[in-house]
Amino acid sequence: MTEHTVKAYGHQLEDLSTKLMQMGGLAEEQLAAAIEALSKRDNALAERTVAADAQIDDFEHEVEDQAVRLLALRQPMGSDLREVLAAIKICNDIERIGDLAKNLAKRALVLNRERPVPLTQGLSRMGLFGLRLLKDVLDAYIKKDAALALAVWRSDEELDELYNSLFRELLTYMMEDPRTIGSCTHLLFIAKNLERIGDHATNIAETVHFMVEGAYISDQRPKGDVTSETNVDYQQSDN
Repeated sequence: MTEHTVKAYGHQLEDLSTKLMQMGGLAEEQLAAAIEALSKRDNALAERTVAADAQIDDFEHEVEDQAVRLLALRQPMGSDLREVLAAIKICNDIERIGDLAKNLAKRALVLNRERPVPLTQGLSRMGLFGLRLLKDVLDAYIKKDAALALAVWRSDEELDELYNSLFRELLTYMMEDPRTIGSCTHLLFIAKNLERIGDHATNIAETVHFMVEGAYISDQRPKGDVTSETNVDYQQSDN
């Protein structure tokens, strides 16, 4: 390839990475806004968060289209090929994170019509942990830092533990006060969405590790979600 062609190719790869990071930045903002709307019972912010998801969808189409053009016209090999394929996979995970953040905001709108439930703050802490994972894994991508990606991959288990704890608390809360069943059901869905955001951050971490190292993470994927096996003992009052 001529020097001009090499430079143009390099600019195209850089532009692809830039678009993906812009998309990731929007997902971060959307998730942070959804968490704030939930904790502060802010309907206006929740509505803006729902509407903002369209921008993330637009970026997904742009990233995918540009990646496909690079594959067709440049036929990249080696680390360049891994970088283009990684962009396609990562943008799909970011789009799903955006969808989950939008769902959080939608449920916040419903919850804001009900009386406050104390465990909402616990969900906010779980959400902030998920947001930290997303920020760290996007940093790992832009820095091509396999070690940071691996740290995010391992941290997902901690998010699962937070989810397990909240799941048990919410079930207990509903049994103690049946009037909260409606609100707590929405909180259960929110907690599950946050757990899924952690899963997508883990997916991105695996993709970043492969992009940088050319090999998949060899350890077994950490998963700590045990809610499918959770029982909550209920002792009926004698009164």
